[in-house]
This record gives sequence, structure tokens and C-alpha cells, in this order.
Amino acid sequence: MTIAIITGSNGLIGSESVRFFSNKFNKIIGIDNNFRQKFFGKKASTKWLGRKLEKEIINYVNFEINIADKKKIFNLFNKFSKDIKLIIHTAAQPSHDWAANNPHLDFDVNAFGTLNLLEATRRYCPDAIFIFTSTNKVYGDSPNFIKLKELKSRYEATENKFYDGIDENFQIDQSKHSLFGCSKLSADIYTQEYGKYFGLKTGIFRGGCLTGPQHSGVELHGFLSYLVKCNLLKEKYTIFGYKGKQVRDNIHSSDLISMFNEFYQSPKKGEVFNCGGGRANSCSVLEAIKIIESISNIKMRYSISKKNRIGDHKWYITNFKKFNNYYPDWKQKYNLKLIIKEIIDNINL
Repeated sequence: MTIAIITGSNGLIGSESVRFFSNKFNKIIGIDNNFRQKFFGKKASTKWLGRKLEKEIINYVNFEINIADKKKIFNLFNKFSKDIKLIIHTAAQPSHDWAANNPHLDFDVNAFGTLNLLEATRRYCPDAIFIFTSTNKVYGDSPNFIKLKELKSRYEATENKFYDGIDENFQIDQSKHSLFGCSKLSADIYTQEYGKYFGLKTGIFRGGCLTGPQHSGVELHGFLSYLVKCNLLKEKYTIFGYKGKQVRDNIHSSDLISMFNEFYQSPKKGEVFNCGGGRANSCSVLEAIKIIESISNIKMRYSISKKNRIGDHKWYITNFKKFNNYYPDWKQKYNLKLIIKEIIDNINL
């Protein structure tokens, strides 16, 4: 018997992980208590995707456990200890704004929940491989100090060293992180340390914009998914600051899972990787709107607020060369237009 445990199993990255690894393990144990609905309301519920997975994946079972509940997490890991070979931890409170309104719950989920999972792994299945979905927000607003030039539809870095994006050596200290960034950075460092200090096989994946058709996008989280949803429903979209020229790189959830699989096949101890779509899959909000309109043939209704979100990046492109150096067989399959088309064709409205 081989078991993979996937937290946030009904979310975007978790559900993609369930589907991909269900063919590689005898049993997939999901941990998802639909806190996304608690964070963002009924429209953000992942219940629909959970029901779909349970119908389609015969070796998948979900436990509605809060990862901050140490006793229940430990009991679950203890029960299946000898068979657990892989843990993919994607569960999180993912919003800057929400974290500021409830710092304790944000920390409980993001930091304490991650610590519970790491310690459970160390106690009950120390040979298992642990993959943590971190975030580029661990760099705080340091990317906003990169020298930029303003172009017609986007901002662009002026220094050649940033042409391919931001790598893992980028500055973390002396920046504004938002409380969400703080809790995720804490979890990030703990996951590194359980690899470096305790010798667990842990991988930290600092994501840019992770996206795909299974995303339950809302205004506070899920940029492309929510943008498409507003377009198709003809609802007005608000761009927060930077004239709509802020740049993000986007990676399809399937391409991220293939990264996870490369790490699973050849794990490291406490290694950090920036993961995103890179320059080729980068766009500003204005550019994303144009692509969506060209595919859906629906004119976007939007306004631009002068006020940006606190700590929000003006320009962020992921440099994933380190990962490719470690895993040269990995290739990105989805370009930006294909990502957007798939979201339009398959989004849950």
C-alpha cells in the first residue's frame, strides 16, 4: 500500500495533484475543510470540486480536518504512517487583505498548520517526501524597488539581470510583506529547516500566479480566473492601482504539478525553487484583458482605482532557471493564450 496525502485537496493545486498522483499511489488522502468559503464567501466554495473528485477518482478520500488541529493531524498521520510516501501541502489562507483582518487565523492556518504537518511527517513517516506550496510574497514588496520603465500597456524592468525574472537569491529582509507574506514566510523557512536540520526530503515551491480552470477565483484571490469570470458574466472588474500595468507571470496548475513530480522522482533536502510561468507567460492586467476579450468576444467592463493593495507587486516575473538546472527534463506545456482559453472553456460559473 502506498499513500499520498494532499492538503487543500479541493483547491486549484490540490485537485490537480489528486488527479495526477492518483495513478501513482494506491490511495490519495485529501485534507480539505473548505476554509476557502470561510475566507471569501459562498462563491469561493470548493465543495463542487471535492464532490467531482470523489466521483471520478476511486482511490481518493477526503478528511475535513483543519490543518491547525494538531491532534487530528497527528492521529491521521499515525494511522497511515507506514504507507505514507508523499505529502503535498497546498492548503493556505491566500489573501493579503484577509490576513490583515484576522492575523491569528491566518497564522494558525499558514504557519502553525504547516508546522503540524512537518512534525507529523518527522514523527510518523520521516522517509516520505514533503512538497510545500509557498509564494513569491515571501519577498515582500522588495520587487517594487527594481528600476522599472513604463510602456504603453505594462511596466518593464530596466536592468538586464532581471530580464529572466526574480530568482531564489532575491532580497527577503527590509521589505513590507503583508501579514499573509509573514505567515507564509514562516512556513517556508520551517519547511527549509525540517530539510536542513532534520534531514527530511522537503521542497519549497515559491509560486507566482498559479492558475487553471479549476480555480475558484474571487476578487481577493485568483487573478486570471476571477478576471475571466467577470468578463463572461459581464460584471465590472476593479483594477487596484498601477494603471493596470502591473505585471504577473502565470503558470498552469498542470505545469506546476509536473514540477512536483520531478521533485518526487529525485527529492532534495530543504531546497527552494521559484516556480511560475516566466517571461513568456507574463502579462499586465491590461494585456490579460485584451487576450480574454479576443477569445471570448465579450468587451470587458472595468475601472482602475488609483489605490494599489498594500505590499502588492508592481512587476513580478519568475526566474525558474534553478529548477531547470536541477531538473532539465521539465518543460512548460501551457502558454498564456492556451491557459486563458482553457479557463474560458471550462470555468465553473
